[in-house]
Amino acid sequence: MLLENYTSPWMDEELHIMRDAVRKFFAKEFVPLMPKWEKQGYVDREAWLTAGKAGILCASIPQQYGGGGGNFKHEMVLVEEMGYAHVSGFGNGVHSGIVAHYINSYGSEQQKQKWLPKMASGEIVSAIAMTEPGTGSDLQAVTTTAIKQGAHYVLNGQKTFLTNGQTANLICVVAKTDPSESAKGISLIMVETDSIEGDGGFSRGRNLEKLGMKAQDTSEIFFDNVEVPAENLLGSVEGKGFIQLMEQLPQERLIIAVGACAAIETALRLTAEYVKERKAFGKRILDFQNTQFRLAERYTEAKLARVFVDDCAMKLAEGKLDAATAAMAKWWTTQKQCEIVDECLQFFGGYGYMMEYPIAKMYADARIQKIYGGSNEIMKLLIAREI
Repeated sequence: MLLENYTSPWMDEELHIMRDAVRKFFAKEFVPLMPKWEKQGYVDREAWLTAGKAGILCASIPQQYGGGGGNFKHEMVLVEEMGYAHVSGFGNGVHSGIVAHYINSYGSEQQKQKWLPKMASGEIVSAIAMTEPGTGSDLQAVTTTAIKQGAHYVLNGQKTFLTNGQTANLICVVAKTDPSESAKGISLIMVETDSIEGDGGFSRGRNLEKLGMKAQDTSEIFFDNVEVPAENLLGSVEGKGFIQLMEQLPQERLIIAVGACAAIETALRLTAEYVKERKAFGKRILDFQNTQFRLAERYTEAKLARVFVDDCAMKLAEGKLDAATAAMAKWWTTQKQCEIVDECLQFFGGYGYMMEYPIAKMYADARIQKIYGGSNEIMKLLIAREI
């Protein structure tokens, strides 16, 4: 009951109602399909439309653009409930929490009206193309180019590790519009894949096989002289992409931290239930002092993580969350997620290694948390710069 008795200070009656509705939605619509999605390696396209009808998508986008009119707290509820329900692989964090906010923050009125309502309905699935085969966290070093030629940008290059990569029909591409520059040469180009799919210049690689997150389609994409309308530049002028990325990354990193908290809390709940029932040498696993001490430590860390992330969320809602604090939340919570899930698995013994037990799946899913959204080593560098 240590964690269950805690209520985040940002929660209100509306969010409690939303949480209950979202929990029922995932239990009914997504949980029964998870085995199928994990086996096939992607979430059915129909699920996005179902989520759109239920108001799950673009919850923090203004209602005038088809969104829910909420804020980051609404996104937090969604991320948490997905974690509690063991729904992994549904890339709504990227779709609603990241790409939609790039469009809402920097897009023209025409771009917002064109893309956001269909993203909210699930008619459009989005992705963001940052990482390249030779470029991970160092975004200034991207080599994909978008050179303006008349009324079009001509894209050349390769991107990898795209969440929603197989299904996305709107991709926010980080590219150099001025290859002679580093950060100042980066722009964000919105690529509508439906209009270029099959033309030969644009192609998707295979659905990459991963350690965890089995239901999430993750892909490479390739551009070979692909023409994209010039009006698909995000922002009024070229060269603002790196600034746009830096402004939005704190929210992306906090989404990851929220997911980490939900995973930690779920792992501890499952473990507490197990050690109360499982017996060894004539007594419950919980009755061993070693179990009590280790779980006491892990519960304390879980509470610290939750309180810190809640504070970050309230700062983000007020526009006061700085990049260094977001980096602290991202690296620390994901590090603790991996440590705590690993330790919880140990309490399950051999059963913890069996994929039919949720803790095993959580162990595999956790590892990517320390890598994407900027590796934890990069997070520490960002923090150190402020010392």
